[in-house]
Amino acid sequence: MKIYIKNMVCDRCNLVVSEMLRGLKFNPVSVVLGEVDFGEKELTSAEVEAIRVEIEPLGFELIDNKKSRLIERIKASIIEMVHRQEEMEPIKLSDYLKNKLNYDYNYLSTLFSSVEGITVEQYLINQKIEKVKELLVYDELSLTEISHRLGYSSLSHLSGQFKKVTGLSPSHFKQLKDARQRRPLDKL
Repeated sequence: MKIYIKNMVCDRCNLVVSEMLRGLKFNPVSVVLGEVDFGEKELTSAEVEAIRVEIEPLGFELIDNKKSRLIERIKASIIEMVHRQEEMEPIKLSDYLKNKLNYDYNYLSTLFSSVEGITVEQYLINQKIEKVKELLVYDELSLTEISHRLGYSSLSHLSGQFKKVTGLSPSHFKQLKDARQRRPLDKL
């Protein structure tokens, strides 16, 4: 049996959910972004409710319907794509999602937009900009290196998107180094 959890956006989320489940004496087969697999074990409704009660104060939610689960899988796939961009061969978002989720991209895009109120492409841009902010705060890479790492065609393309989303140029943001400018991924 699998359960699906909203707002799992990073490896730390996986760790928090894994620890919480161990505290409840559950031993899942795997915990990945948005999904906990219990293998052959079927959970009772009381067990599912116990999990719901424990995860909600942590900022997570159980997802009950198929469309909501698919939206969370889209988000998790995009986050994975952004964080692994440098390791991957260049691929269009539409092809990546179609291959990863085994759904027609037009269906995924329409569903996502209708539920989230933004396009899949805008969600990808928002995730990339948050990653740019993170890398700028760490101050280990130049803007050119960040641009290359995140698959931008040019530094000016990154700068234009960054300014459109944040209202600041990347260099101005870097000067501020204000951690309050960053938003948690689950709040985008």
